[in-house]
Amino acid sequence: MKSTLSYMTWPLVVTAVGLLAAAALGFQFTGTAGGAASFFLIAAVLAVLEISLSFDNAIVNANKLKTMAPVWQRRFLTWGIVIAVFGMRVIFPLLVVVIAARIGPLDAISLAATQPARYAELIGAAHLPIAAFGGSFLMLVGLNYFFDQSKEVDWIGGLERSLRAVGSVRGMEIGFVLVVVLSFTILLPEAEKARFMFAALWGIVTYLAVDALGQVLDHWGGSGVGGAAAQGGFGAFLYLEVLDASFSFDGVIGAFALTQNLFLIAIGLGIGAMYVRSMTVMLVEKGTLAEFRYLEHGAFWSILILSVVMFAQTMWHIPEAVTGLFGAGVIGLSFLSSLRWNREHAGK
Repeated sequence: MKSTLSYMTWPLVVTAVGLLAAAALGFQFTGTAGGAASFFLIAAVLAVLEISLSFDNAIVNANKLKTMAPVWQRRFLTWGIVIAVFGMRVIFPLLVVVIAARIGPLDAISLAATQPARYAELIGAAHLPIAAFGGSFLMLVGLNYFFDQSKEVDWIGGLERSLRAVGSVRGMEIGFVLVVVLSFTILLPEAEKARFMFAALWGIVTYLAVDALGQVLDHWGGSGVGGAAAQGGFGAFLYLEVLDASFSFDGVIGAFALTQNLFLIAIGLGIGAMYVRSMTVMLVEKGTLAEFRYLEHGAFWSILILSVVMFAQTMWHIPEAVTGLFGAGVIGLSFLSSLRWNREHAGK
């Protein structure tokens, strides 16, 4: 069994390279040692922000990853990290500006390099539809876990049993999310209603499409056609990538509160993404989810909290630090509950 430190080898290497690159970038932009030190520190803070916001993502990833074929596990941890770092931390913010400003990708890169304040302004203007999409997608992820009729272990007993009972009604999770979306639509200013509703509905459609594709591929693989490329393969891979993207929205948007430099954001959040991936591998290979029976529950409660926060952010400013503390607190409580259960049932 590998030691915990061995799982962190690549993240530590990426951290060293990334922080040095951030310092070099700071010196290039400012021409001073103070500027280099400032960029170095911001990159470190961004990495910590990403880890704190995405620890629940690692737990959920591990839950799905353990059911995947080994070849697709490796692809998620190699191709997936490229998609996570470059897709969500670089290409996604560029696409937001391309669509919002109606300019070409090269012009968006030029804008990020030469007019970071304007770039950050465009990103901020797109926050409402991003939050609506991510909120509806993540809420469905969380509710699907608690509504699952095959779920046998409960952490918050009475509440989770009630949710499972409600979930026996087909399509209840979609109805619940639609009610939440309609409630926020009513509260939003008239000018924002259509954008919010459109994005939230696309979040629901995306979840259903990814879930349907995964089931089709699993059925295809189970019939002996396609093998590992289908069952526990591409469908699960796609689900995890969309889930990772939804988790990343909050971190990417929040990063602009610390710096308006796209390249520095990519470095800082990319470092954090490496740690999230390594934690995912560690959770799978060391069997941590099985050892701590309520840890997974804490992660999915954290997802539900994050989805509500994302909806609430369309109306009020909620600091990312608050979001991270909520998530970490819930997971911490589930970890302590798991330790207590292990003590009470030791030797039984």
